[in-house]
Amino acid sequence: MEFLSEIKKEIEKEIDELKDEMVKTLCDLIRIKAIGPDNGGEGELDRAEYIQEKMESWGFKVERYDAKDERAKGGIRPNLVVKLGDSKERIWIVTHMDVVPEGDISLWETPPFEPVVKNGRVYGRGSEDNTQPLVSSMFAAKVLIEKELKRSICLAFVSDEETGSRYGIQHLINKGIFREGDLFVVPDAGTPSGDCIEVAEKSILWLKFTVSGKQAHASMTHLAVNANREAMKLMLTLDKKLHSEFNARDELFLPTESTFEPTKREKNVDNINTIPGRDISYFDCRVLPSYPLDRVLSVVKKVVEEFNSESKAKATFEIVQREESPPTPVDSLVVKLLENAIELVSGIKAKPVGFGGNTCASFFRKAGYDAAVWSTVDGTAHQPNEYAVIDNMVKDAKVFSLLPII
Repeated sequence: MEFLSEIKKEIEKEIDELKDEMVKTLCDLIRIKAIGPDNGGEGELDRAEYIQEKMESWGFKVERYDAKDERAKGGIRPNLVVKLGDSKERIWIVTHMDVVPEGDISLWETPPFEPVVKNGRVYGRGSEDNTQPLVSSMFAAKVLIEKELKRSICLAFVSDEETGSRYGIQHLINKGIFREGDLFVVPDAGTPSGDCIEVAEKSILWLKFTVSGKQAHASMTHLAVNANREAMKLMLTLDKKLHSEFNARDELFLPTESTFEPTKREKNVDNINTIPGRDISYFDCRVLPSYPLDRVLSVVKKVVEEFNSESKAKATFEIVQREESPPTPVDSLVVKLLENAIELVSGIKAKPVGFGGNTCASFFRKAGYDAAVWSTVDGTAHQPNEYAVIDNMVKDAKVFSLLPII
């Protein structure tokens, strides 16, 4: 215990001294717009090259596992892997490089991709999701490079987390990068105090609905079937039905219930005085694991069939994304290591919880690995004026640095 106390003090002092460099790295990365092609961007290549250059300048060997994607800059979606230590027991910290678009720019008080440091925070798109913990993991590794480790620590910086992880963590799993017994920390969700360790994720179901009517001049309603209006009827009916049918609560999860949210809506007509003949809308469903997704889909199918029997418009739906994963046992080693490290650094006894998902952890769990999701964040991901708390970034780096030692 005396050795652990001394090494803890040494590590914490070194990380505190790196605080300014951590802030600069976070700001540099925010300026690199790493939006994936599915969200209208060029991908993560520029950001990956920045991370690779910095890690190599510190003396690390960086392995690249690129996934081909002709839509992206360079025709690839890069994934980086850094390993430290030669122990058979390995703990991974997995963060993602891609960010979501800025959304409605008028809601931002500062430019989304020009970082602003103010009141102990760094503002900018992607600052919290996922660049804050990404930087924490980088600097945790930096202070450990010459330390004696009980277990190896490995970092993975992946692409495509925001749009399904096909080119990111799924690509690495399929490549056989990981091995039996590996433990995974995915710092892609959390609470402002860092008191929750996510061990289970809700199932995710993204659905696309296409409603086809008949386009006409807005004054000639007798000639039209308004796809806009009919789609709204369908969405509201579906919203009500799903919430009433799947209304169970599970206190492990935050929030405690399944969620069914109408989100994206595609553009229909350009001008006000045309009744649209087609409308495309989406639902984001986060379902408690106690409900099989096939059951949810059967309800969706029934609602669509009833709509088609009653409306002059016709609706179809398709699955955009579907993911289900088992939980990580609350007494697993990765959870215990996190609990111990968090208490050592912050004095907090963290508790296991479930979140909405869908992080990289769900793919590890499906592949048979134990994974835990944890970070200290205010929960501003995907919001306008997203920010990272500097002290949280520093504190989490201290927690990560203890994982291969305790």
